[in-house]
Amino acid sequence: MPYLSIRKVSKSYDSHVALQEFSLELERGSFLAIVGESGSGKSTLLRILAGLAVQTTGEVWLGDRLIENPAKKLVPGYDEIKLIHQDYQLFPNSTVLENISRPLLNFDPSYRKQRVKRLLDQLGLDAYSERFPRQLSGGQQQKVAIAQALAVEPEVLLLDEPFSHLDRIQKHKLIFELKELLHEMGTTVIFVTHELDDALRLTDSILILQKGKVVQKGNSRDLCEHPKTRYVARLFSPINLIPDRFDSYIRPADVRLRTKGEILGRVVDQRYLVHYNSLLVQLKNGGQVWEVDDPFRKYQVGDRVYLHFDDEKVLVLKS
Repeated sequence: MPYLSIRKVSKSYDSHVALQEFSLELERGSFLAIVGESGSGKSTLLRILAGLAVQTTGEVWLGDRLIENPAKKLVPGYDEIKLIHQDYQLFPNSTVLENISRPLLNFDPSYRKQRVKRLLDQLGLDAYSERFPRQLSGGQQQKVAIAQALAVEPEVLLLDEPFSHLDRIQKHKLIFELKELLHEMGTTVIFVTHELDDALRLTDSILILQKGKVVQKGNSRDLCEHPKTRYVARLFSPINLIPDRFDSYIRPADVRLRTKGEILGRVVDQRYLVHYNSLLVQLKNGGQVWEVDDPFRKYQVGDRVYLHFDDEKVLVLKS
């Protein structure tokens, strides 16, 4: 029996469909990232899963327990399922220790003290326990929000774009720390984001949501090498339309640059990136512009180049 079961859940607002019929089963301790652009239904889904929003159709089960929505439950939400928002939602006039303690006010004082101390230690917040949120960095504030959600030892943690306000260094560090912590706790995690890179750093189990509909689910390699749509393909990198080949595309990294060949172009732009130069190459036939990786940093603006690729790397994408 699956631990978390989402059965034909949908959400509509008048004539607008925010979430098309959605079904999913997760085992205990699973990590799943849901990736999609703004407005794809990610946050709506999380609020339904947490029992904080009313779905139009469908049910959510945690083990053998039906998760009731606000239309059926006097006090919305469950301690077993905690949702962490991107805007932290901390109490500004409470210290770090007080913020983390708030969900435990009705618990035994000795347990509360022990639990908060453990969370401060696990998230590296000991030195900041008496500070207020405004005295913390963005990464530290997010850690406090995570600790607050974990205080009651939830079985499922829902993360709604939790790293969107952090810089790249803070983000990568926090993702690494959070991944280790949640694996250790055995918590079931659903993480939604519009940043594929963030998802890949947290888990290899990815679901792509577009306009409220699931378009593909799998591991990162399968999604990258065998995308079903142009949208999925472009989440991983730009794609170049191959001239005279219907619905056929090639990634910049799969193009080889030569001084002889069939597809002739001229370099019209060059950008230095960490592992390669990114080139824009304007093709001679039709003026189409391709984005191409130059790992050896060999070519300059104005150079004539020929573009080669292996047919096995071609992506045939109809939508």
